[in-house]
Amino acid sequence: MRKADRLFQIIQILRRSSRPVTSSELADELEVARRTVYRDIAHLIAQRVPIEGEAGFGYVLDPRYDMPPLMLTPDEIEAVVLGVQMVARLNDAAIRNAASDVMAKITSVMPPDLLPYIAEPAVGIKPGAAGGDAALDTRRLRLAIRQGRKLELDYRAADGTVSSRIVWPVLLGYADRHSLLIAWCQSKQAFRHFRTERILKVEILAEPIGVSRSRLRQQWQQWRDAEMGKSG
Repeated sequence: MRKADRLFQIIQILRRSSRPVTSSELADELEVARRTVYRDIAHLIAQRVPIEGEAGFGYVLDPRYDMPPLMLTPDEIEAVVLGVQMVARLNDAAIRNAASDVMAKITSVMPPDLLPYIAEPAVGIKPGAAGGDAALDTRRLRLAIRQGRKLELDYRAADGTVSSRIVWPVLLGYADRHSLLIAWCQSKQAFRHFRTERILKVEILAEPIGVSRSRLRQQWQQWRDAEMGKSG
């Protein structure tokens, strides 16, 4: 690993950690000797990178420190490329387009020596056709989730029955190539998964959900864990 890449990776490791990182931990992840870590830390501090700590205790990075947003490593680039490939298989046109836009933005500002990691990545998924577009534009669902607002749905069940529901949206999830609105259903008083291609009509209500977004998601995760325990 080049020294410049190693210095950048040290900053990334410190940035993602919520506690002091020891020189041994840094050395193990970077696959270098501890004395190399000491030299690199000293070099970063000399360059005014706000790292605090000492040998034997660990190092922390001031959370206010900022770096250019697209200082990506080859591994990070290929992770993004793989993610875009996966999203391209979904049946959600809005998300697929957003992923393509992200990739175009990254490519437009990437240094020339890193472009091969985008054009010819060392990762990939099995080729296959993209899923068909969902009948519903999921941007409204995602907006309601972000704003913590209730939704009124007209929904067609698998047997063709159509019902009107008021739900508290939790998450827009994906199973294979199907998108699912995960929500608390007021009429059923339970969490339900709604296939987006069966949602005939959706209206974002002014009324907020009855609890905080984080609490609702926690309740859903507890329900999901209980359901998985039943089937295990």
